Amino acid sequence: MGQCEVCGNEYDKAFQVIVGGAEHTFDSFECAIHALAPRCSHCGCQIVGHGVERDGTYYCCAHCAEAVGVEGLHDRV
Repeated sequence: MGQCEVCGNEYDKAFQVIVGGAEHTFDSFECAIHALAPRCSHCGCQIVGHGVERDGTYYCCAHCAEAVGVEGLHDRV
């Protein structure tokens, strides 16, 4: 059984995710998202979908990127 690092639940179907060489254990995708999803640099929401990125800075959408002066990013082409 693995113990979720977010909620502490011990679960027989826990899973591990390796990010940058560090192993994390979760009991649900919800907990994994809570711990690992990047946050938008403008509005702070967790980026669960594709998002957009410029020079290592992540945004949930092109609108948030434009709000801080980033030009040329599109949600869809």
